[in-house]
Amino acid sequence: MDESRQEIQYHIQCKKGDVGRYCILPGDPGRCEKIAAYFDDPVKVQSNREYTTYTGTLLGEKVSVVSTGIGGPSASIAMEELANIGADTFIRVGTCGGIRLDVKSGDVVVATGAIRMEGTSREYAPIEFPAVPDYAVLRALVEAAEERGGPWHAGVVQCKDSFYGQHSPQRMPVSYELLNKWEAWKRLGTLASEMESAALFVVAAALGVRCGSVFHTVWNQEREAAGLDQAESHDTDAAIQVAIGALKRLIREDRGE
Repeated sequence: MDESRQEIQYHIQCKKGDVGRYCILPGDPGRCEKIAAYFDDPVKVQSNREYTTYTGTLLGEKVSVVSTGIGGPSASIAMEELANIGADTFIRVGTCGGIRLDVKSGDVVVATGAIRMEGTSREYAPIEFPAVPDYAVLRALVEAAEERGGPWHAGVVQCKDSFYGQHSPQRMPVSYELLNKWEAWKRLGTLASEMESAALFVVAAALGVRCGSVFHTVWNQEREAAGLDQAESHDTDAAIQVAIGALKRLIREDRGE
């Protein structure tokens, strides 16, 4: 067996047996306990740097939640190390900022693809390779969103490395590029902007594992610019519930039920 599967992983500080094959990946370590509360018998396994890990069960199957921090570099490290110790199915649960005008604060967004306006994925695959979720995970997320009800959307999201490059593009030396590309994303119907999925989708393809993403919409700067009503939202329960519902579907499918 590969020695990397036996060793404690350098960043997440976990070893084989500490986590399940099914993993939820939030960015914020503070969100792990909230997600783990949806598991049966959750236990905190480890906490190191931005990586906090809880493991429990769903439908009798071992599952874990592991935070990844902000952005593609730390998210890719988490996926690499989790895959080393046996994880093979990942759902990113995070927050996003809406772009398309009908994506409102509080809405759930399921990514069907991600714009690779970040750097991590370029060290795994040529830029021509698309960043797309695993189809089985995507289908499970869509079905879970439909079953839960409430406002939700499925479509392409934009991924970037610079939070302030999105929110203050006009003050950046490369404002000419950021502003023009943002206009392109709007014209192409891009749903929202976030920071991890493009990297995770491409890394998953490189590792031969499954990944999908679901988000809670905090705000939509385009709705604000258009003078449309909205209220900032930080309640991530809906996106978490969609992820839990999707994991249950995948567990049943993998068992052949």
